Amino acid sequence: MASPDVLSALRQTIKSKADISFSNAQGPCSSLSAATHIVLPSGSIPKSAETRYGKAGTTGSSPQDCYTAEALYLAWSLRDAAVAEYMRQTRENGLTAGYVSITERKTVVDWLEGRIPDHDRIGPAPEVESTTPPGSPPRNFRALPTATQKSAAAEVTSTPAKRRYAPDAHDIDIVKKIKQAEVELRDRSTVLRGSKPNNFSAVRTTYADKLKKLREASRSGVPQPTTTPDPKLQAKKARNFQPIIIISSSPTALITMHNVKRFLQESTFEHSQEARARAAAEGNTRPEDLIAIYRRRTHIDSSGKETETQAKYFVVDSVEALSKFGADAWDRVVCVMTTGQAWQFRPYKWNEPRQLFHHVKGIYVTWSNDPPNPKIKDWNVTELKIDPHRRHVDKAAVAQFWKTLDAWIVANKPWLMKA
Repeated sequence: MASPDVLSALRQTIKSKADISFSNAQGPCSSLSAATHIVLPSGSIPKSAETRYGKAGTTGSSPQDCYTAEALYLAWSLRDAAVAEYMRQTRENGLTAGYVSITERKTVVDWLEGRIPDHDRIGPAPEVESTTPPGSPPRNFRALPTATQKSAAAEVTSTPAKRRYAPDAHDIDIVKKIKQAEVELRDRSTVLRGSKPNNFSAVRTTYADKLKKLREASRSGVPQPTTTPDPKLQAKKARNFQPIIIISSSPTALITMHNVKRFLQESTFEHSQEARARAAAEGNTRPEDLIAIYRRRTHIDSSGKETETQAKYFVVDSVEALSKFGADAWDRVVCVMTTGQAWQFRPYKWNEPRQLFHHVKGIYVTWSNDPPNPKIKDWNVTELKIDPHRRHVDKAAVAQFWKTLDAWIVANKPWLMKA
């Protein structure tokens, strides 16, 4: 007679809530770790007996791919235990490997208690050997005419039709919700391909004649005509790469044409009234409408060698002075310093603050002890705070200004940034 099905016997005992005990060679014992057998109402089974319940990630084709009776019973008996307690008990029972994982424990317990009717990792039950002598008629067989015996035997011994799978309506709703929340993963290749096929044959046709002429010229050895750049034009283009900073023309502004050069070039803030009085004492009653700022920058290469360069910026406080740079002057404007007053932008190319500070870097100059200005909350500007009394912190403020401006130029107008 074949050995009983360990998995079915264990499940039936747990479903019926019958008593389960343990035994070893000396007889009954109180703990699973000291036992060699698990005693069920239907009989005693070795605790190391392999079951038909396959482990996760295995095919279940060999006994080593399935859980033992001890592992399944331990998972059920510790179903309410915490994770740390469950892992400690598995180690004490010698299950360093082959125990039911934490993620699988609930599914195993639900199946053993009968809440889950079936599971895809449970193998088929072993066939029971028949004790009926060969050639005996079926148990409920009735004598029929000889002509119909074969068809009747086939009818009696035929297997019943497989039950059609009926999906659970609750599971269908959950699957629909999961599919609605799915996010398609995209990489740089799928993004570059786009959502529709692109045909670039028109571009290839346009340049086909040009490429053909270039190939013929290279084969014949005829040199291509080259043009010598005009030195005057190159000098003009070089001048056009010098950035422009616009400041407010308000006399109450912290940065004016009187003190901007000393602040940005020498990293020292001087009150506008004091700078104006000093200039008047030197005979300069009116400030210039265009000021050149020379900024020193130090570059350290990979070998540790320091190279010092000098960058030139222009500062103006009006659109009239800006017009001296030509029609493309606004393309060279990189920064606008504001006092928070919207009338400053009326004569500008972009007179709305949000639009203006989308094209240039906005700097709001204020005292370090002034409260926040609610007007500039949506202007996309960076605050430049100047201390009213401590002049030793001016260098840090100016350094932060140049760092912020350099980052903006590199990201938005890199052709104005000299190496």
